[in-house]
Amino acid sequence: MREVLDRVVAPFAVDRRVLALAGARMADGIGNSFLIIVIPLYVTSGVVSGTAFGLGESMIIGLILSLFGFLNSSVQPFTGRLSDRMGKRKPFILIGLAGLAATNVAYVFAETYVSLLVIRGLQGVSVAFIIPASIALVNELATTGDRGGNMGVYNTFRLIGFGAGPVVAGAVVSRGPYPLPSGITVSGFDAAFSIATITAAISYGMVTVLVSDPESTVANAGADLSIPIRDRAGPNALDPVFTLGLASLFMATAIALFATIQPQVNARLEQGATWFGLQFAAFIIAQVALQTPIGRACDRYGRRPFIVTGMALLIPTTLVQGFVLSSELMFLARLCQGIAAAMVFAPSLALAGDLAGAGESGSKLSVLTMAFGYGIALGPLSSGLLVSYGFRVPFVFGTTLAALGTILVYTQIEETLETTSPVPVVGDD
Repeated sequence: MREVLDRVVAPFAVDRRVLALAGARMADGIGNSFLIIVIPLYVTSGVVSGTAFGLGESMIIGLILSLFGFLNSSVQPFTGRLSDRMGKRKPFILIGLAGLAATNVAYVFAETYVSLLVIRGLQGVSVAFIIPASIALVNELATTGDRGGNMGVYNTFRLIGFGAGPVVAGAVVSRGPYPLPSGITVSGFDAAFSIATITAAISYGMVTVLVSDPESTVANAGADLSIPIRDRAGPNALDPVFTLGLASLFMATAIALFATIQPQVNARLEQGATWFGLQFAAFIIAQVALQTPIGRACDRYGRRPFIVTGMALLIPTTLVQGFVLSSELMFLARLCQGIAAAMVFAPSLALAGDLAGAGESGSKLSVLTMAFGYGIALGPLSSGLLVSYGFRVPFVFGTTLAALGTILVYTQIEETLETTSPVPVVGDD
């Protein structure tokens, strides 16, 4: 088994445990992203019912989807800090995956809007166990010379799973019901929830068998939960990890503006849902293609140049989306926006990892993942509110955030490592 894994890992030049964890996150990402498509269809299908608190179905859908993001992001600093104090990562990942599998099963039995809210909220908490521990584990399995490449490989696989789920989910639901050999008929929704459960179980099995905590991980019980804001040790006004968190928040908000204004985009560009799907996917395509090479490049040339350049590129690529008048140009704008985000994400995680002290990976890196999660939740809410004032307004708002983020990283972030040539790591040591 080890020889097979070594042959698979060799082209990626990462620790075999990083690749196994990346593959596991790809599996659970498929199932989790399934729900982004399936839950809105489930709410409007008539299978579930309730008072809806006096709200319309669209608002209920927004609450269910947003609750996941807000709870997930809010709990991450606590789970990240707890994993630091225990000096363990793998148990937290397994707890989260088990919770994800159990809640995916629970959807089959949900009959009210309240039950959907509870289940999705529990999923947000479950994923909050997975993300900080996973990122911390990748950070601790890497070295200064290959941390960017490791982060890039991890994010590439995770995004492949996240991008593949929505492509398949709609077809699984629409082609149901499915007759089984036992004579039982399974609805399209139950089939989708079952697939999500299976992918979480596969991820759990992969982590159990193929992933282990590094021997170098140490517990850090003395550190508190607070997030430093001011830079007490350096020449700048803001703490560098806090600054990276703000930049991640602004970036995520800007890139998530597009998601909830599909009717307005399609009407403006006189296009159908297929074009919108391609434009939405363009961002993920760029991320998948560039995360790993950019991560490796920042190991060689430094983190800061990529972060600053990516935030600067985010400005025009966000603004132009409010002004283009053709489907092709919107696709290109989204593709370029994905390039910008790829230049920021892996180098930012690598830089935060460089700055994390012994036993601090979970808490330090959770600042970035928490901020990104909040941005992904705030972006759709912002665009839904601002688009009523004009199609361009949400994108102008996102551009302003991108400009502010660019100023922050340019003025408050210093390079922290000597540029080195990364050394491929294949073994466990």
